[in-house]
Amino acid sequence: MHDYPSARRSDVHETLHGEVVADPYRWLEDADAPETQAFVAAQNAHARPALDALSSRTEFLETVTEMLTAPARGCPFEKGGRVFAWHGDGQNQDVLVVADSVDELENGRVLLDPNTLSDDGTSAVTTASVSPDGALLAYGVADGGSDWRTIRVRDVETGQDLDDEITWTKWNSPVWLPATDQSADQRVDTSVDVAARSFSYWCYDEPDGNALTSEQGAGRLQAHVVGTDRQADAVLFSRPDEPRTFARPWPADDTWFVLHTDSGSSSGNDLAVRRHAEPVEALRALVTGRDREWHSIGIRDDVLYVVTDDGAARYRLASFDLNTGAQSTVVAEHDEDVLLNAHLTATGLMLEYSHDAAHRAQLAAFDGTLGEALPLGEGVSITGMSTDDESGRVYATTSSFVDRGTRHILDVDGTSVLSHRTLPTPGPAAPRATTSRIRVTSTDGADVPAFVVRPEGDDGSVPRPTLIWGYGGFNIPMNPGFRAVLAAWVAASGVLVVPNLRGGGEFGSDWHHAGTKERKQQVFDDLYAVAEHLVSTGVTTRRQLALHGRSNGGLLAGAALTQRPELWAAVLPGVGVLDMLRFDRFTIGWAWTSDYGDPDEADAFAYLKAYSPLHNVRPGTEYPPTLITTGDHDDRVVPGHSLKFAAALQHAQAADAPILLAVDTRAGHGMGKPKDAAAAEFADQLAFAAHHTGLR
Repeated sequence: MHDYPSARRSDVHETLHGEVVADPYRWLEDADAPETQAFVAAQNAHARPALDALSSRTEFLETVTEMLTAPARGCPFEKGGRVFAWHGDGQNQDVLVVADSVDELENGRVLLDPNTLSDDGTSAVTTASVSPDGALLAYGVADGGSDWRTIRVRDVETGQDLDDEITWTKWNSPVWLPATDQSADQRVDTSVDVAARSFSYWCYDEPDGNALTSEQGAGRLQAHVVGTDRQADAVLFSRPDEPRTFARPWPADDTWFVLHTDSGSSSGNDLAVRRHAEPVEALRALVTGRDREWHSIGIRDDVLYVVTDDGAARYRLASFDLNTGAQSTVVAEHDEDVLLNAHLTATGLMLEYSHDAAHRAQLAAFDGTLGEALPLGEGVSITGMSTDDESGRVYATTSSFVDRGTRHILDVDGTSVLSHRTLPTPGPAAPRATTSRIRVTSTDGADVPAFVVRPEGDDGSVPRPTLIWGYGGFNIPMNPGFRAVLAAWVAASGVLVVPNLRGGGEFGSDWHHAGTKERKQQVFDDLYAVAEHLVSTGVTTRRQLALHGRSNGGLLAGAALTQRPELWAAVLPGVGVLDMLRFDRFTIGWAWTSDYGDPDEADAFAYLKAYSPLHNVRPGTEYPPTLITTGDHDDRVVPGHSLKFAAALQHAQAADAPILLAVDTRAGHGMGKPKDAAAAEFADQLAFAAHHTGLR
């Protein structure tokens, strides 16, 4: 048996809805406590030698490093006659380049290099927005993986930062406002000759307690005028009486200000508008109730175009006459495919659809008449799309499980594609593999599809070590996108399976809602149906089957570990939501009640406790080999989830299989993580899964 680091078990307990619930490791929620820090250090000291000793770790580290540092090219976008894109050529963080044309981007000028922001590469640019005239860049810098960021402003022409600095911001990207907006007075820096001189941002008061764990109160939407004191910034939206309300503006046009408000990560939203020339108080509602989604995509001739699931589980494109508020359907719900997004061009609409969890794009006229399909390829994900409502130029990027990324440049006219070409991405090709689809009957009779990616030469005649990557929540789809950690598994001759579980966004809002709140167990049952199908059909065996997931996918892995420990050869929960009775008490956790339910409500408490990974660890159970990973700067899913779960599993483990906890002490939830740190984490996970599934 393993000699795990000691973890004090306290007698903390509380009565919740008439039931006594023990929480012996609650002290691990205090990230700043010396005892917690000592626990983390001891766990890392225990895990590090075991992980370093894995025979395939060095090879996996080389593979994922090569993939992560291979040249990467983001989707180009145009502003003010300039073309911008994010490029990576092996640096820890990609850089933002600018050029006068798309064909000059490869040798473009570096406008922003996040690698220069800190000595260790852990400061990242997590949001960036160029003003409509292409003259200014507002960008947000986050440190150590935190969601907190500081917004700065850079002159695009000179490449120099201005004096503006806005702290304690989160979530929203800066949205540039026209000079006519009454929310921001016109006290401007006269040395900056630009038309768009102010932008909106979402911020909070400086936290009183631990900024990485304390529950967030009410935020507010403010407008900053470039060159002025941040303390003078006007408030565009504030609801101190509704601290769980977010507000997100849409960068529409010079006439209209559009505001979305919601109260959760995947709930519906309200929609309101006013003219920029009107005061803040003039905001008038188009939609209320927050029971459906309304995502603005643009304005033309005082008509607002919106993607919504109102009366359309697979979404439709609607429009509002902003002068009268009258609503119309422009493109009706598709019989099979899900409308994911839409864009305006000068001559028409660009529609993005999900077809059996892969993506396609189609042109349409402003009246909804459908046109040609865009030639983006089969079995791909659209990872970026940029259009301009004053031109017919469309930029798009696609990827798949075996394509690192392809850039498309198209010229369109209404419903027709006039030209199409692709830009090559330099660097090595992705691993050669074949991708197929399977459909599995779940416990309620529904068909649950999954992608199966086999390495080149695998004819399926013998079972192979197999890795399932799952999520199943928050209306987020699992599409055939390129991820280094998954591609490296296939390159090592493993089989990859990516199921489209209930709760995800692959098949519309009904599919999403079928895996939320009291229906969350269905997500886990879908996973088990897929896993058992893989075993029964000879794709793999239980001794060769590993499960990996991050965030809500970490919850999936934790629940599968505690509910069906016999099913897995290895389980890898990453930055997981693992304490379902207290997730809402830290940072932004309360926003997840839209998917999970509120543990303060008796009915929700009952079903949350029934599957909460932390509360279903049973002493004396033989758990499979488990590697739990998190970051001590994770202020989205706080590390206390993983620390408590690891301590409970190590205490309960009745088998000789290892329970390891690896904590990155300069990382957060994952966004902006340096590539060398990401490569090290991926190598740990892949080598652990390979060792326990027999992958050679």
